[in-house]
Amino acid sequence: MQIVIQDIIQSLEDTQNVSDNELYLLISNSSNDVNLELYNHADKVRRLNYGTDVYIRGLIEFSNICQNDCYYCGIRKSNSNVDRYFLSKQQILECCELGYQLGYRTFVLQSGESSLYSDIEICDIVYSIKEKYPECAITLSIGEKPRESYQEYYKSGAERYLLRHETANNQHYNRLHPASMSLDYRKQCLFNLKDIGYQVGSGFMVGSPYQTVENLIEDLRFLQELQPDMIGIGTYITHKDTPFKNFSTGSLDLTLKMISILRLMFPYALIPSTTALGTISPIGRELGLKAGANVVMPNLSPTMVRKKYQLYDNKICTGEEAGECKECLKKRIESVGYKIVSSRGDVKSH
Repeated sequence: MQIVIQDIIQSLEDTQNVSDNELYLLISNSSNDVNLELYNHADKVRRLNYGTDVYIRGLIEFSNICQNDCYYCGIRKSNSNVDRYFLSKQQILECCELGYQLGYRTFVLQSGESSLYSDIEICDIVYSIKEKYPECAITLSIGEKPRESYQEYYKSGAERYLLRHETANNQHYNRLHPASMSLDYRKQCLFNLKDIGYQVGSGFMVGSPYQTVENLIEDLRFLQELQPDMIGIGTYITHKDTPFKNFSTGSLDLTLKMISILRLMFPYALIPSTTALGTISPIGRELGLKAGANVVMPNLSPTMVRKKYQLYDNKICTGEEAGECKECLKKRIESVGYKIVSSRGDVKSH
């Protein structure tokens, strides 16, 4: 069996595609030796495309107000224990100024999904950042919007958009979300973003309640259809104030395995080693890089609000100043043979 799976890994590297049955064998295998071989193949492909460079994105979580009620999320609308906040335009610009001084050339503006900020206000914020830092990339991660809104943000200077689909299986999606939310609409938003011209990021949770290996394969097939520029996957981590509080947190090993599979299937992609990985393991982000990831997203939000943006329990780096966070991350990344670079970090050609 081990030899068969090794052949699958090589075939995936060579062709960027294998059968559903072969993916099932690869995802469900429990051999540490095989997993290590998978990580090594993924790291080789990553180095061929991006060398040892790790791109940094300055994350600004500008509001935790959300109109959605996703059953897994700590800032869901029904969680009355959340201390809600929003940052003013001036506060967001101050985060960007600090980030620019620290060497960040991409800013990621992320919030809960809400209508608190009008399209005019979002466009004004994006335009103001772009006017002051024209060489920087602006990424938005503010959820499902009408196509017309996405077009206005793009005209204002936003070049990238992150919208994880979370799961590509309708039945699974409906077990994670209330009936008011639609997977079909979320997918349509992603294709709208691509059509407009954004560099698009999508992705899914690993180890979420009710997830099967077949669900993960569906996620991979959807991403093959979408061909995103960025693919962000995060380990599912429970939150004490959600309906899923009694479910177990997802697996580090499975998440690393999926990162490696994604790197082999999408050699060009920008793949983050997420804060969630660092939350479930002290060296989680380093392991993510060794498994094929090439992006990290340190937090530029004011420390006074970081603990309030709790999608899951025990989130790391909520108390560090931005400069401390970057310096710590720099040393961690160098310890495993990679280096942070100060650039926009655009996606390689597909």
